[in-house]
Amino acid sequence: QVQFVESGGGLVQSGGSLRLSCAASGIIFHIATMGWYRQAPGKQRELVADINIGRTTNYADSVKGRFTISRDNDKNTVYLQMNNLQPEDTAVYYCNLRRALMNSWGQGTQVTVSS
Repeated sequence: QVQFVESGGGLVQSGGSLRLSCAASGIIFHIATMGWYRQAPGKQRELVADINIGRTTNYADSVKGRFTISRDNDKNTVYLQMNNLQPEDTAVYYCNLRRALMNSWGQGTQVTVSS
């Protein structure tokens, strides 16, 4: 069972930046696709960005050019650098690990952007 420690959420003004971190336990991190999802109140959970084992990245259109996902396999950690945050980015952000039939989630971290 994979366990996650997420950090970096908080309250920021519009135009500000935050960096989310997700440290995962287990030996499969380096062979898994890692991703960040978010869920705003009353909305479905949506993909923000993911990064595969070849470090190919994929972003939601709404965050392209503002967010950057990266991974450090030595630290079993995935990051999400979020710049130029907007009120519509307000949500709970979840770390995700996918490998074959495994699909694991972090506990979530709140990001709130004030206008």
